[in-house]
Amino acid sequence: MPIAIEFFVQYAYVILFTWVLLEQLGIPIPTTPALLTVGTLSAAHKLHASIALAAVVIACLLADSVWWWLGRRFGGRVVKLVCRLSLEASACVKKTEGYFGRRGGVTLLFAKFVPGLNTLAPPVAGQTGMSYPKFLVMDGLGALIWGSAYIFAGRFFGDIAKRNAAFFHWMGRFAGVLFVLLVIGFLVQKVWRQRKFLLSVRELRLDASELKKMIDTASEDGTMAPFIVDLRHPLDYLPDPRVLPGAVRIQPAELEKQHDQIPRDRDVVLYCTCPSEETSAKVALRLHKLGIYRVRPLKGGFDGWKQAGYPLEEYVEPASTGSKLAVSA
Repeated sequence: MPIAIEFFVQYAYVILFTWVLLEQLGIPIPTTPALLTVGTLSAAHKLHASIALAAVVIACLLADSVWWWLGRRFGGRVVKLVCRLSLEASACVKKTEGYFGRRGGVTLLFAKFVPGLNTLAPPVAGQTGMSYPKFLVMDGLGALIWGSAYIFAGRFFGDIAKRNAAFFHWMGRFAGVLFVLLVIGFLVQKVWRQRKFLLSVRELRLDASELKKMIDTASEDGTMAPFIVDLRHPLDYLPDPRVLPGAVRIQPAELEKQHDQIPRDRDVVLYCTCPSEETSAKVALRLHKLGIYRVRPLKGGFDGWKQAGYPLEEYVEPASTGSKLAVSA
């Protein structure tokens, strides 16, 4: 048996526990190759699938409990921190909040299968006030389902491989190399996707100072200011429900239904609370497809505007679905 595989088998449960714990704490390392490898080795009776699964569930519960408590204690700030740590930052806070808004605690049963949602779900559960006992049950079941799926998929593959002695021998010799290549390929793909997306965002972003100047100029000249759209999820209103001057709230999921509120003949500025303005950039691209081209995300989003000391106001529901004709500073 190759030294790498022998070492892995000897300390497999500790390695698996540590690997899953770190990944669940937000370190961007892929666990799927590790789970599949453990499952494959269990087919050769070198490891016990049940012990490996227990290690996975315990690691998940420990890490997720930390994030649940932090979400309960610090709310949206922790959620945004996790979003920055994740290689799937494009999934962002909105995706997680959307799942919780529609499905509640059931989200935890499948969260670990969804990139980005995996690490973000526990702090959002804490932020939304889910009780800890309920969280433990739902998160534990979710971890059990997730771990079982990949470990037993690996075991199934191992059972098939055992029928071909030559292939099984080859797999045993090069399993370590294949595992490393899978991990490297996963990381390279995620980094490339993130870099490509962020580059496209930077080309569109508008500085808070530039937007403030546009609003002031429109007020002085008596012309129409940019049409500002607040894309934040309702959960983001909890720490500060105020909006930028004249902003209209539109949920990204309702964009197709409410895009008629957005004028085609004015500059449109979008803002959210996601790192690198992922939600705003995605909505901008969707609006382009709907024939609205003068769209730009606000750099720094709501937090950037607020930190710059620019004015905020209480939100007033539009009197009609028509477009607002002016925005006051």
